[in-house]
Amino acid sequence: MSIRSIDPSFHVAGQIQPSHLKEIADLGFKTVICMRPDREGFRQPSFEEVAKAAQEAGIEAHYLPVVPGSFSFDQALRLKDLLKLQSGPVLAYCASGQRCATAYEMAKRA
Repeated sequence: MSIRSIDPSFHVAGQIQPSHLKEIADLGFKTVICMRPDREGFRQPSFEEVAKAAQEAGIEAHYLPVVPGSFSFDQALRLKDLLKLQSGPVLAYCASGQRCATAYEMAKRA
């Protein structure tokens, strides 16, 4: 699992596995945001599986699926609103992390 910091409160990663959630919690993350639609990739765990592991690790999990290349203004507003409610570092993930980084930049400008 490779985590890239966009700023002190927002970080991105490629696909995470349910087994990673304990480590993510130990790193201090309070929230994970899945920006990858279910069944987008081979052997990708469902958001439900990730959310269950997140709950067990004491982390909030949110689902904001973004089809590559089609992030909308409404999704930017949803991400912006979601980030306002967070009390600690956020880890957003997709296939590579790039979609999440782009979404974050759009949300900051929304």
